[in-house]
Amino acid sequence: MRVLLSTYGTRGDVEPLVALAVRLQALGVEIRMCAPPDEEFVRRLADIGVRLVPVGPPVRAMMRGTSLPPAAELSRYRNELVDAQFDVLPAAVEGCDALVVAGLAQIGARSVAEAAGIRYVYASYSAVNLPSPHHAPPPRPGWPQPETADNLTRWKLDAQQVNAQFAETLNGHRAALGLSPVDNVRDHVYSDRPWLAADPVLGRWPDTPDLDVIQTGAWGLPDERPLPADLLAFLDAGAPPVYVGFGSLRPAPDIARRAVEELRAQGQRVLVSRGWADLDVAEDRDDCFTIGEVSHRTLFGRVAAVVHHGGAGTTLTAARAGVPQVVVPLQLADNPYWASRVAALDIGAALDGSTLTDDALTLAVKTALAPGTRARAADLGPRIHTDGAEVAARLLVDSLR
Repeated sequence: MRVLLSTYGTRGDVEPLVALAVRLQALGVEIRMCAPPDEEFVRRLADIGVRLVPVGPPVRAMMRGTSLPPAAELSRYRNELVDAQFDVLPAAVEGCDALVVAGLAQIGARSVAEAAGIRYVYASYSAVNLPSPHHAPPPRPGWPQPETADNLTRWKLDAQQVNAQFAETLNGHRAALGLSPVDNVRDHVYSDRPWLAADPVLGRWPDTPDLDVIQTGAWGLPDERPLPADLLAFLDAGAPPVYVGFGSLRPAPDIARRAVEELRAQGQRVLVSRGWADLDVAEDRDDCFTIGEVSHRTLFGRVAAVVHHGGAGTTLTAARAGVPQVVVPLQLADNPYWASRVAALDIGAALDGSTLTDDALTLAVKTALAPGTRARAADLGPRIHTDGAEVAARLLVDSLR
């Protein structure tokens, strides 16, 4: 049995599929994986014995600026990525029994699976990415946000925007494959039975009769790597610090700096994660330390709170560790959604990164560090599921058999 996995994006897009790959391999499935050609993804897949089939340009280079590219450049980039998928995926899927994809960027994948006559599965890492009257669509970079507050109307407009961006390109490729055109690109990509790879305690799918969603739980792997000696020395030298990091995203420069200054003003020790933004906002001192890539699973059990951008993976890992969170989301993809979930579960505080005030930041830090918040976060941690990737792997293998 052979399965092709495919995604395009940052580490938060790739790592869940790595987890699924490992669980599928344990069931005897041969894995191929399409992903961006960034060197760290090549190494990561090599570690689990999977060869990366590169699609599109490296992602990290795109994330170097302090802002996203202009709308016209993003539009061109998106269509070029669709072309790249039709160039690469047909050969990559040869001999495969199924194609599992994650992310709306996988515009061409279902058509390739259809032409090959194999099983197609679309997976989302957050409920907010799938249409429901219970939430609005996530913000999509370069596209205007509708003024209406009605969720169903917003989803209808979202489908129109996806069509405007992709329909001509997608249907041109489908015609070349002898396939009929599609009139709703977004729902075509999602399929009529998508999977939701998100924890049901942290982000449950709301009952939505028009869409049959299978929620497997979040896809992740244990990460028991030991922490570096210098980091351990800092942790052992005082009270648990507050972690500040923005993962693969580059926040406005002052956000990280202001967060560190506020934490230190409240007498907190601080850990700053460089991330892809290569943050360097504080000198290493007795109360502040800068770190590179480490195991969040190992680290978060030793911090007082986690300040982050609202990525699905960071939100999940912090919640599983039972520590409070301060989420400063960029207005991008599912970041605002995870911020809202932290606030709704009362395990931290959510801020608006685009209009962050000093008073709001002060209150958020105090809220996250309050005894009641710490107690709620600690209570939630043991309830987080850890078997989502295994559930998904068995579901896929059983369906193929």
